[in-house]
Amino acid sequence: MRSPKITLALAALAACASLAACGSSSDQASAPTAAATDTAANGASQAGKVSANKASESEIAAALKGAGVSNPDRWAREVVEYRPYDAGDTNLNALRQNLAKYNPGEDTVNKIVSALTP
Repeated sequence: MRSPKITLALAALAACASLAACGSSSDQASAPTAAATDTAANGASQAGKVSANKASESEIAAALKGAGVSNPDRWAREVVEYRPYDAGDTNLNALRQNLAKYNPGEDTVNKIVSALTP
């Protein structure tokens, strides 16, 4: 016969295993993480766009990469260089004019602007 201490230890171990299994379900809805809320605070919008004025260079580069822009790091540097942008310029015309100096092509400029908000 088992001693009461061993029985109690086995019961505690079984309870812990059950609780651990219940907590690892991937079907549960999760709250936004701190990183997600920090990104939103730094200029990311729900549409996958980032603020040309507030987002970091790396956040802009990631958004440009997601928009299919080739050489996103270079273009992110250019976006940051010409800050600030007028919040009322929703089409980012000032940025378009500055980027045109580098002859990137209309398609590239459109992709860059599509990933940004003023």
